This record gives sequence, structure tokens and C-alpha cells, in this order.
Amino acid sequence: MASTNLNPHVATLGTAGGPRWWTGENAGKRAGISTAVVVGESVYLVDAGTGVGNQLMKAGFTPANLRGIFLTHLHSDHTIDLASLAIFGMFTLPAGKAPISIIGPGDRGALPPASPRAATAPQPVFARNPTPGTASMFEHLMQAYATDLNDRVIDALRPSPLDHFIASDIAIPAGTGYHPNGNPTPEGFAPFEIYRDELVTVTATLVKHPPIAPAFAFRFDTAEGSVTISGDTAPCQTLVALAQDTDLLLHEAIDFDWVQRAYGSVGTLEAQASMDHHRASHTSPEQAIAIAHEAGARTLALHHLVPGTTPLEVWEAHAEKFSGNYLVPNDLDTISFSRVTSEMAAAR
Repeated sequence: MASTNLNPHVATLGTAGGPRWWTGENAGKRAGISTAVVVGESVYLVDAGTGVGNQLMKAGFTPANLRGIFLTHLHSDHTIDLASLAIFGMFTLPAGKAPISIIGPGDRGALPPASPRAATAPQPVFARNPTPGTASMFEHLMQAYATDLNDRVIDALRPSPLDHFIASDIAIPAGTGYHPNGNPTPEGFAPFEIYRDELVTVTATLVKHPPIAPAFAFRFDTAEGSVTISGDTAPCQTLVALAQDTDLLLHEAIDFDWVQRAYGSVGTLEAQASMDHHRASHTSPEQAIAIAHEAGARTLALHHLVPGTTPLEVWEAHAEKFSGNYLVPNDLDTISFSRVTSEMAAAR
């Protein structure tokens, strides 16, 4: 891919993680997790957290700019506004626009194991189809809105989102040893390509976010630079391999002090299970810094911040521990991952 002044950058549409609306001090400052990877005039969206449509507009884009939507995993805080993006978004799409790809994890294939804290095994929700993948999830979302969609299509002569958004599951390469329960992050797992056009090549790897599986991180390579987006993960070598020599690493971060304050004294099985999950499935700022150093990332930006109300200075207190450029972006910040721009600035 030849360099054509693509100005590759990310727009941090939403920087909070967690399946909730955060309350209390600093509430309302961070929308749900979503990142726009911008290359030229094209946008590649990673995750679709709460408020993504409004945030996309505030950043100066519309669904007409979208080429692809990439879902790291199927937790609700990463997918909750996928339906609104497709249903509201179709009204902004010009005639003749190529369909927008929605690419994400496939069917888990097995229920997760019950928490060892459970006194009795919980019963699954929708036992006939308990672990749908991206394509199935999108189909069911659109089916749930069929009354609305048929009103628009038949009476108002509007297009169907099924004509403009094509959902597909990421196929995990055979022979890797992957199993959703027994081996969700195989040792030595190699990054693999999931999407390519004339502007970007997108590669993926499995990351460690039990009990959900598969969970992915994505890397976008352009002619002028690269960005790697961790998704939700505990520290793992598969992410280090994906992020080798990346210009920008966006990595999730959790405030483990908050976890202790929120759940440590509650004493219920639910609170204890929540603590177990956070400790097994997420990454502290110090751990994210260690991953960025090992990968040789030039810039590290923390996002998917949990809780979404932790004061900025708590995250920024770790800046001196990273040898490169360390950022804690707010919503709607832009971060360049152009190596061309960086080299020009260094030469001045």
C-alpha cells in the first residue's frame, strides 16, 4: 500500500468499560467503549458501546464513512448499540454504497463453566441457543425490530439494514488447539488476517478474557502506521505478539483499588464472583505498561476504563513508568498513529 497522506488516527468515541451507566462523581464524562480507526475518509469501528451513534456524529462522521465494524467480543458493553447503529444508520447511507461489514466472534460452541462460588449450578438463559455468534446475534437483533423495519420498508419505502450491513463470524484457524473452556488462548497462537482493503489490513489474535470466548484483539496496518486495540483482556503473550512494534497500542485498564472498594466488604457470593472475574479477566495500568514495553509500542493509550468515573489523575499517575508516549484520552480525542508524521516531527 503506497503512502498517500492518509493521516491515520483513532477517534476515541467512548472510553468507559462495563455493562452499566456509571453514577456518582465524574459520571457522564465517558461514553461506552468504541473506537474509530480513521484512514483517509474511511472509518473502521471497533466495538459499539452505549452512545456510539451520537459519538460518531460528534466526531464528525456518519455511518456513510464506515467500511467495517469489528467486535472484539460479545459482552454487552461492546455491542449494546450495534442495533441502533444499523437501524438509525441506514437513513444516512447514500445510494450505491458498498455494504458495511460487521465482523466478530462466532458461536462460543459451549456454555462457560459455572463459577466455583455457585452453591447450585445456574441455569442458562435461552438454553436452545445460549451462545450465538456475531452473525446470529445481528440477525436476531434485526428480527426483534421487524415491526419497525417492515413499517419503514413497506410504507415509507426505506432500505433495509440487511441490505447495507453484512454480519459474519471470525473463523479461528484450524489446528491451533483452541477450545472455549479448555484452551481459549492457545500458547504460541499466531495473529491471522481477518480483513483487507486498499487502505488497511486487519489481523486478529485471541486474548484472555474468561469466561467469554472467543475474545479478540485487532491490529490495523496502513501504509503510514499501525494501531493495535486490545479488547478486554488479562495480560497475555498473544497480545504482545500482535502488538509487536506497533505505533499505537490502545489497551484496556481497570482500577483494582476500586474493585476492592466496590466488592471487598460486601460478602455475598455475587460480589465474590465479580471480584474473581475482574482479577482473572482485566489488566491494571502497570500491567498494560509492561505489555507495551514488551511489544515495543511507541505510544500507549489506556481506554475501556473501569470504572468510568475514576479520576483522570489516578490513571495519569502511572505515566512516568512508560518510556514512550503515555496517554489517557477523553471521549472524542484524536490520536495519530502515523509513523510518517512522527518521523517528520523527530527530524525537525
